[in-house]
Amino acid sequence: MNMRNQWPVLPIVAGLASGLLTGCGSETGDSGSSGSSVVIGMSDDVLATDPASGYDPGSWLLFNNVFQSLLSFPKGGTEPEPEAAKECAFTDAGTTVYTCTLRDGLKFSNGDALTSADVKYSFDRMLKINDDAGPAIMFPMLDTVKTPDAQTVVFHLKYPDATFPSKIASGAGSIVDHQEYATNGLRKDDKAVGSGPYKLDSFSDDKAVFSVNANYKGTAEAKSSSITLKFFHGDQERLKKALMHDELDVAYRGLAADDIADIENDTTDSSGLNVVEGSSAEVQHLVLNANDPVTGQLGVRKAIAYLLDRDALVDDIYQGTATPLYSIIPAGITGHSTSFFDTYGARPSRSKAEAALRTEGITGKVKLTLWSTPSRYGPSTDAEFKAIAKQLNASGLFDATVKSVAYSQYEKDIAKGKYGVYVKGWVPDYPDPDNFTAPFFGKGNVLNNNFTNSTITGSLIPKTAAESDRSATEVEFGKLQDLVAEELPVIPIWQAKQYAVVRDNVYGIENCLDASTVFRFWEISKD
Repeated sequence: MNMRNQWPVLPIVAGLASGLLTGCGSETGDSGSSGSSVVIGMSDDVLATDPASGYDPGSWLLFNNVFQSLLSFPKGGTEPEPEAAKECAFTDAGTTVYTCTLRDGLKFSNGDALTSADVKYSFDRMLKINDDAGPAIMFPMLDTVKTPDAQTVVFHLKYPDATFPSKIASGAGSIVDHQEYATNGLRKDDKAVGSGPYKLDSFSDDKAVFSVNANYKGTAEAKSSSITLKFFHGDQERLKKALMHDELDVAYRGLAADDIADIENDTTDSSGLNVVEGSSAEVQHLVLNANDPVTGQLGVRKAIAYLLDRDALVDDIYQGTATPLYSIIPAGITGHSTSFFDTYGARPSRSKAEAALRTEGITGKVKLTLWSTPSRYGPSTDAEFKAIAKQLNASGLFDATVKSVAYSQYEKDIAKGKYGVYVKGWVPDYPDPDNFTAPFFGKGNVLNNNFTNSTITGSLIPKTAAESDRSATEVEFGKLQDLVAEELPVIPIWQAKQYAVVRDNVYGIENCLDASTVFRFWEISKD
């Protein structure tokens, strides 16, 4: 039976998942054919053009512009709205059946019709491939996808998950053409066929070129006819040089903090460049291995927490381009608290750090290696970790050193439990507190730090996931954050600010920098 007919559709009042999500905005995006061409540079790589694989910021930037999801995040918003769908809602009483009706006349960039069969195929394929570097990990709750007709998609969940709409609004919900993508393997030809506002014309190691998709039907209105995305593979200096030599209209993700500060503080305006700042939910944590012979001791973890000077790191290393973070849920996200500030204070305390070590029976200096990988978490990461080691050593309680390794080796060593302290950055998949908590705890968590807490995994996370009114989860998320501050599987360090540097004749970047992390090509224009 079609569950949509059995349960009433509620008005959208209480929260993102409690009611009907109905489309607003244009039914057909502007073709943008008369717009300008914009050249964007970034240091991130695009690791995949197939949505069943990519689970990194660069790949999701491509997905969010080339593919459609059923829902999407509007500029400045954190609650999803219809995109390829014209309406979506939970259609049962327990948030386990989610039904979407597609817009009429949807087509992929190659002209193929987009129907409910493509939506089902996209999710079934992603879960079947289950790529290690893909987003399948986000959907353990998804049981089956049904298509009662060509316009209707019904998701049946194994257990209640009120965040499901946000998950399918992310890059993980990208819809592919079932005639273009194999069921059993990833696409390897560096091509992409989607129904988003832009189409991918070419992709190479150095750049990707996009143009407006004339078949697009959705809420976006493209303001530029083409976008060229140049890749600088982590080379900050080369990115800066290209910007200063007028080779780029926009520099996004990758300029050094001091370069941003220099441009921002240039009162002469001689460069013709402007710094645009936006909100961000990107965070960075110190991760502590619970099975390590050193960091497995709670007293050691507490001593580190008491000695960490976040303000110094933000000022000296990041030149104010980040803010100190005192909990695992960042500011601007529902449920944010200051558990680490409340427990350990804002300033370092040697006496409290020493007391924590003595309680553990530790009287000598603690030997500790901090592991870094700047190729993944930013070129400033090594300098930051050296500064943290210096802070620890200045107390006289630690003998800390820093080692930096390539990301491929780094991940292998973490999986083997070789590191006691290491860095992890997190760019959210969707702007909900669930995405800053659920991935970090339980079996197969992204941190690989051997920490378990049955209250978190058995009670708090399931309870918050089932609550359709996201504002009603604050008490439970507060308890979760307090537990993390007490047991210290991670120590939050900073929350990033988003920046882009643009030429005077480029507009709309402010609509690309918000907590949803969606970089919207269609909002950018140039005189």
